[in-house]
Amino acid sequence: MIFQPVLNPLLIALLCAPVAALAVWVLVRPPQTAGSSPSTPRALAGHRALWAMRLVLVLACFAMLLRPGIPGGATQTLATDTDIVLVVDTTASIVAEDWGDGEPRLDGIREDVQALVEEYPGARFALITADAAAQLRMPLTTDTTALQGSLEVLRPEVTNQSRGSSIGIAAPLLSETLASAAASSPDRARMVFYFGDGEQTVDSAPESFSSSAGYTDSGAVFGYGTAEGGPMRITTGGLGDDRGDYIQYEGADALSVIDETNLETIAGQLGVAYEHRTADTAPALPKAPSTTSSYADSGAVGNVTELCWIAALIILAILGVELTRATILIAQLRRLRVPRQRRRGRPERGAS
Repeated sequence: MIFQPVLNPLLIALLCAPVAALAVWVLVRPPQTAGSSPSTPRALAGHRALWAMRLVLVLACFAMLLRPGIPGGATQTLATDTDIVLVVDTTASIVAEDWGDGEPRLDGIREDVQALVEEYPGARFALITADAAAQLRMPLTTDTTALQGSLEVLRPEVTNQSRGSSIGIAAPLLSETLASAAASSPDRARMVFYFGDGEQTVDSAPESFSSSAGYTDSGAVFGYGTAEGGPMRITTGGLGDDRGDYIQYEGADALSVIDETNLETIAGQLGVAYEHRTADTAPALPKAPSTTSSYADSGAVGNVTELCWIAALIILAILGVELTRATILIAQLRRLRVPRQRRRGRPERGAS
């Protein structure tokens, strides 16, 4: 058995020892009774049982704070030996407000990335953003907290600096990232997920993602937006809540419309499926390649089967007894007070 105390053991002893000593002293000391008549054997037994129970309560608290456990408990975890590259469109249109009940499309992307993290435990994630230029925001890592933090602070390009963008601007960087992952870890599978609305806002044809297909084992292209379109607010690039005015076009709010044809083209180039995403449905995520997913025992080293729950159950039971006893005593006191109040309120006989 090992112990993992929540506080310094000396501090735990200093907290519990005085209370335990008091309980022992009251336990062995004869109970004080009204008058000079000695306690009956039954009352003495009840007194000792009550304080013995309270001593057990203190000892159980002491044991629980020490956190006893048995080493060698084994657990199973799902290991996904997969590299997953996320390509996120961060042009101004990604904050168009046609996701769910008028939320920005970027909110939908954050929700879907969270679903990916939960679906592929143990995978390594990389984040690429694409607007006027492509950037590797986060290299491959298993730190999903860093990934989620990056998405939380992710903002689209500044509106007044936007000069149009290509939906394929990230193709060379994606191919380079996948090739580097394949060279360093050839045994790991690779998945690609593209998040965008498919709007091509430059006159040139979009770059092709075909060079990444040879490195891609699975993945998906997720499309965001509606055919009716959604208005876009002006963004300044700040970390605060950009709630500026809407972008205007010919005297009215400019609308961003999804282009599913372009998104299906990207999916075909990567060799993955396309899915139009809506707030009322969960994403249909592909299974990770079976050769890279397995259940692994975490082993006996460093694992502990906790036993403090036993002490917690003892504490809960004793507190239940104390609460029941207190309720009974309160009810008895109330019954004693009521007759006295009634006697005080009655007039004496013969009084005029």
